[in-house]
Amino acid sequence: MINVIKHKAWFLWISGTLVALAFIAVVLFGFKPGVEFTGGTLWQLRLGQPSVSESELKSFFIQTLGQKDAVIYPDLSTDSYLVKLPTIDEAQHQSDLAQLNAAYGTTTELQFQAIGPTIGKQLEQRSIQAIVLVILVISIYISFAFRKVSYPVKSWKYGVVTMITLFHDVVIPAGVLAVLSRFWGVEMDSNFIVALLVIMGFSVHDTIVVFDRIRENLLMRHGSSSFDQVVNESINQTFARSINTSLALALVLVAMLIFGQPSLRLFVGIMLIGTIAGTYSSIFVASPLLTIWHKFSTNKERRTG
Repeated sequence: MINVIKHKAWFLWISGTLVALAFIAVVLFGFKPGVEFTGGTLWQLRLGQPSVSESELKSFFIQTLGQKDAVIYPDLSTDSYLVKLPTIDEAQHQSDLAQLNAAYGTTTELQFQAIGPTIGKQLEQRSIQAIVLVILVISIYISFAFRKVSYPVKSWKYGVVTMITLFHDVVIPAGVLAVLSRFWGVEMDSNFIVALLVIMGFSVHDTIVVFDRIRENLLMRHGSSSFDQVVNESINQTFARSINTSLALALVLVAMLIFGQPSLRLFVGIMLIGTIAGTYSSIFVASPLLTIWHKFSTNKERRTG
């Protein structure tokens, strides 16, 4: 049996260090927003010459069309390229298309979408609101779901601990993206926001599994064991399930990262990091925090009593 509660200080120290580093990275480096947030043009093209490489097309956009900020992703499913550009007007659009036709044969436009800066700003605000709202709603729901287990830890504390772990699971991938944006120019797009929301859903599922086992054991023991013992046993009873579920998902994500669409690599990479962080927090952060809070509350009651 793994005595997670006995060594909780180490596990929480590791988690706290990662969160602190991630938070510092976000504050210092920030993100490089994509056209979805800043406004710009999304242009999906199928070239007349299918053998054109990604690097060759990027060089053409930079050197011939003068689009130094062009970001290009190949789409293998449609044998096309998704190009992200700053905002261009219709005259520039037609001029660039004519030059593409001249260089690579007849070019088919699968998509041409202009996103204004106002829409991009609204998307950014709504993305932040969605993340905050999801964290709050999940925490409130867990507080309600555990209302029948208010001893020795109040049900609302389960919700607060869940909120802390969800913040942990979101800020670590965000810190990684901040570093990638600063040193490798990786852009934050809408896929990143979707990945964070999926991570929170997966993480809270793992956390609820552990919490639910704690609830069952508390009701079954009727105070015959200490809270720390119940929590530690509950973690061990769900440990193999959590690891196996996360490992299965991680293997799929690694395969997608290696063989999947380049345009989805950010989404898949963030999902992989979030899955690891979420599994860690569900086992080594959420439940230990409950025991610390319980011990603090008990000591406080003794001092005041």
